[in-house]
Amino acid sequence: MAKIVLGAGSSHTPMLLAADETLPRFQETDQRIKHRDKEGRPTTYAELLEKADPKMAAMVAPAELVVRQNKVRAAMAHLSKTLNTAKLDTLIVMSDDQDEAYLEDARPTFAIYYGETILNSNEQHEQYHQRFPEWYVKNRQGFFEEQKPRAYPVDAKLAVHLIDWLMENGFDPASSKRMREGEGEGHGMAYVHRRLMDGKNPIPIVPVFLNTYFPPNQPRPRRCYELGQAIRKAVETFPGNARIGVIASGGLSHFLVDEDFDRAILKACADKDAKFLQNLPRNKLHSGSSEILNWVGVAGACEHLDLHWFEYVPGYRTPAGTGTGLSFASWA
Repeated sequence: MAKIVLGAGSSHTPMLLAADETLPRFQETDQRIKHRDKEGRPTTYAELLEKADPKMAAMVAPAELVVRQNKVRAAMAHLSKTLNTAKLDTLIVMSDDQDEAYLEDARPTFAIYYGETILNSNEQHEQYHQRFPEWYVKNRQGFFEEQKPRAYPVDAKLAVHLIDWLMENGFDPASSKRMREGEGEGHGMAYVHRRLMDGKNPIPIVPVFLNTYFPPNQPRPRRCYELGQAIRKAVETFPGNARIGVIASGGLSHFLVDEDFDRAILKACADKDAKFLQNLPRNKLHSGSSEILNWVGVAGACEHLDLHWFEYVPGYRTPAGTGTGLSFASWA
């Protein structure tokens, strides 16, 4: 039977792609976006700055930013090597969508893409040109092809099998066979293709979308964990002996780094503490921190595996303590 033999998780923030000299500039963008405090309450950058530990200013000095960035680069390289040497036939990518594949006219809670290929476009979404400075847009471009769009392989047979099995067993996922005209895959999928996979021999993927970001139909932690469990069972009924991997793309806490919460989640993954993961407080799962739900899904899919490696770097980037809980892990 087919089997999930590898699990993985990775942050996918544009900060991961930043050159040393641009790291201090994220303060420019963090001052203009909406924020929430560690309890999920709306707040402002100015309010976060006022309440921040005074030591934070020294922690985000340029030299300190580079030290942490080098740790992150090493973790990305380690995870990439793990992924590309695992001899996988398919990689199931669990990630959220941020007005890329799905918009306000119809935003499913869960969706599976089943086209034969998925396009990685080198064109930026217009919203980023309108909202962010050119250096940030250029940095984010690292998610996408440099010269021209590229079609990456999708395991359409497994995708259809997952959809059919889930429909028979208590889930009703939406399905997509193609992207909208002129659009390519979202950054969560693109990051895996462009930053973790071997570009010459990309592993066929099955994109699984979770609407972590946008109310009112965000999936609850329990349902995400159950989805992961269901995907594992579906894989094990797929004909043949395929070696399947599953990866969470996104997370952990952001845009305010919450080290205690992040470390508790990683510990729960290592301890296989399903109860903790299924009952994460929803007030902490807003904005970027909602991508933690992708990890919850992978933890459900990897109950039979052990979390044998992880790296956690609290990615502070401003004196207000904003940034990302940069997290990388693998189950085997």
